[in-house]
Amino acid sequence: MNWRQGRDHGADLQLPLPAHLCLLTLLSPPLSSAAPVSPAEPISQAYSLALYMQKNTSTLLQTYVSDKGHEQGMRGEEYCLPGPAMGRTSRLQYQGSPFSDPGFSAPELQLSSLPPAMAFFKTWHALDDGERLSLAQGAFLALTQHLQLVGDDQSDLNPGSPILLAQLRTARLRAQGLLGNMAAIMSALGLPIPREEDTLRLVAFGASAFERKCRGYVVTREYGHWTDRAVRDLALLKAKYPA
Repeated sequence: MNWRQGRDHGADLQLPLPAHLCLLTLLSPPLSSAAPVSPAEPISQAYSLALYMQKNTSTLLQTYVSDKGHEQGMRGEEYCLPGPAMGRTSRLQYQGSPFSDPGFSAPELQLSSLPPAMAFFKTWHALDDGERLSLAQGAFLALTQHLQLVGDDQSDLNPGSPILLAQLRTARLRAQGLLGNMAAIMSALGLPIPREEDTLRLVAFGASAFERKCRGYVVTREYGHWTDRAVRDLALLKAKYPA
């Protein structure tokens, strides 16, 4: 028991502290010297990275479905066929038809291991911060793993494609960087960070060349779509948590 000691006319006087003061002392949380982390800075960093990524996503998809003659033109070089065709610029294609056909688009192609970026606007707009960030976190985690797989596929299918392979590596590294930024945002908001999972799970290593080309097309396309969505997600958060 807490006591106060006083002296009155030479006598010691001990009085107990009021009970409600003792209770307040016990229940009061310890003071913290660390200021709460503002989410504004990691949101701004993530938004800047997503905008930068957005400028390059269409280039990756165009390179994936383009032909090698286009890549050589990008490097200012020519790729000549040997023998009778010597001196004629080759038009050897990365993936071949139908991917390199003018106007090719196959929105119906999807991968069960990669969540699609498209969503109903009303549903997307009604997401709370935790749902919005968790969905984006899961998507870019899956994309980093799928981009690694596509890079391995293309190293086998098109080993002489340095620009395509470099763009795939760069896309994977940027997706990993955005993942780190999103984790920082979630930490600042006090939200749980999802555990890293193996989104690929079982991979059919005996997949045909055409199946691997289709897989790569879906991954590079969805990488662009999810980057567009991340820009919109982060723009909402940026307005909600201004610097």
